[in-house]
Amino acid sequence: MTSALEIVFWASAVLIAWTQVGYALAVGALARLLAPAPKAAVGERARPISPPKQSVSLIVAAHDEQAVIGAKVENALALDYPRELLQVIVACDGCTDATAQRAENAGADLVLDLPRSGKIVAQDTAVAQASGEIVAFSDANALWEPDALSELLGAFADPRVGYACGQVHFLQGAGAGQATNQEGLYWRYEMALRELESRLSSITAGNGAIYATRRESYIVVDPIMGHDLSFPFNMVKRGWRAVYVPSAHAGEKMVPSLEGEWRRKRRMMSHTWPIVLRGGMLSPRGYSFGYAAMIFSHRVLRYLTPFLHALAFVANVALVAGGTRGVYMVTLIVQAVLGACAGIGGLVRVRPLLIARYYFLTTLSPAAGLWDWLCHGTPPSWEAAEGTR
Repeated sequence: MTSALEIVFWASAVLIAWTQVGYALAVGALARLLAPAPKAAVGERARPISPPKQSVSLIVAAHDEQAVIGAKVENALALDYPRELLQVIVACDGCTDATAQRAENAGADLVLDLPRSGKIVAQDTAVAQASGEIVAFSDANALWEPDALSELLGAFADPRVGYACGQVHFLQGAGAGQATNQEGLYWRYEMALRELESRLSSITAGNGAIYATRRESYIVVDPIMGHDLSFPFNMVKRGWRAVYVPSAHAGEKMVPSLEGEWRRKRRMMSHTWPIVLRGGMLSPRGYSFGYAAMIFSHRVLRYLTPFLHALAFVANVALVAGGTRGVYMVTLIVQAVLGACAGIGGLVRVRPLLIARYYFLTTLSPAAGLWDWLCHGTPPSWEAAEGTR
């Protein structure tokens, strides 16, 4: 007879396996069956049909970004897009350095010198003063490829699309030989998932390095709730599609160390939980059944993973301690070995160990972010992650 502990263990294990691996396999199979990728000529990228050129306001929210803002503005002005249709706006969020002056010197069309209120408020203020039919957004340290804006805007040829994000490549900075962060591996997996979601329906999250919305679909959200997570599902609730455009490329320097990535993800998760628990993500209103399943599988279960791991481990220990051995002894040993590998990965710089440590720390970050939000609240502003400038 199956015990309650066995039910807890296997339910937790199955849910972890589903959100980490099973969901990707299922979405991949459905995409091949229901929405096969368009075929492109040999050597060419598949791309959406470009609509007539639209006016675009490219907005960069910046706090003390004097080291990179000049290069960012120059990169924006060098995009392969009609200059008369492109407005570059830098929204300085309480800058105490030369960010505003360097943005002006680099040729930004509009520089807003704002009090420190956080990235979202700076973006909202910039959108209110933008002249473009499309409002596009980028991080101060993200450099776009010349055709990125045109590729991104191609998604809006579909009148149902209200939001589109591109593909960001995480780059190693100076001292790359000492870098321990495995974010690039995870991000490639995540981008592949988003491409499948986009083909089937809409994506469940975007990224801050390269994205755009129609002016009419732009949403003003709580200042502690970032656009990356809150925009896609809110677009769907309002009848829009949120899509991923893999041919729109941007590059951004990633945090070099695993410990730095842990701090970044912990901070991000303190902004994520308000979106999940009171920002409307859990309400199925406005979702199709398929999109609700995507949100549950890719987002909700992913954020619950540290708690599922804890349940599985405690149930496994209790089963073995109570005399139920066999397969449960094996699963306990597997968990112990993976934990040991994560611990050793902090001392021995071997990639399998670093991947185990990356998984452990990034899986723990939702629990740490929830603790931070519940105990201390979440401020609307934050500092740039170490080593990314």
